[in-house]
Amino acid sequence: MNVSIDPSWKQYLQAEFDKPYFKSLVEFIKSEYKNYTCFPKGPQIFNAFNHCSFEAVKVVIIGQDPYHGIGQANGLCFSVNEGIQHPPSLKNIFKELEDDLNIDYPISGNLEKWADQGILLLNATLTVRANQAGSHQNKGWETFTDKVIQILSEQKENIVFMLWGGYARKKKKLINTNKHFVLEAGHPSPLSANRGYWFGNKQFSETNSLLLQAGLSAIEWSLK
Repeated sequence: MNVSIDPSWKQYLQAEFDKPYFKSLVEFIKSEYKNYTCFPKGPQIFNAFNHCSFEAVKVVIIGQDPYHGIGQANGLCFSVNEGIQHPPSLKNIFKELEDDLNIDYPISGNLEKWADQGILLLNATLTVRANQAGSHQNKGWETFTDKVIQILSEQKENIVFMLWGGYARKKKKLINTNKHFVLEAGHPSPLSANRGYWFGNKQFSETNSLLLQAGLSAIEWSLK
């Protein structure tokens, strides 16, 4: 696996790439992609970083695992490739978006437009074996992505971290809440959303308010 990542990240992450755990992770991923169908496609593994430079990051959304169905994952958490049916969590994200900002439900589930505006769409685990959720967990990815969150917290300020669900909310301990904004909500999955933990959180409008308060430009959430 060639670590093809936007140059802006390299000065902050090169030390991680050189560590034994990451080298072991690379060997594991190479073997998995050689012997099994895995997602996302190799060149898309670091898509979250390649669509959002270090300097550009102003919002972070944290997911857990890439989608494990054929053609879904594109390296951005909660995002799917063009023309792919929206998974249940993404549908609920779009429903809340529609309700919060009164914008049309998007046709495409590809969130590249968000990433290109400075939203780091970061899964804790960046790869997965086809049809086997969680199959690449505890191999080193979480160590790496936790470090990404810590570095962003240390090196930048006024980032809005959107933590959805119990797993993402555990990452709060990595964030300096004195200089960053942390918004918490239930997970957008149907199980959580239908129990009242997702809908009505208004985090999309709140994020824009916080960004403007910090002197930053708002996100254009519409995917039209």
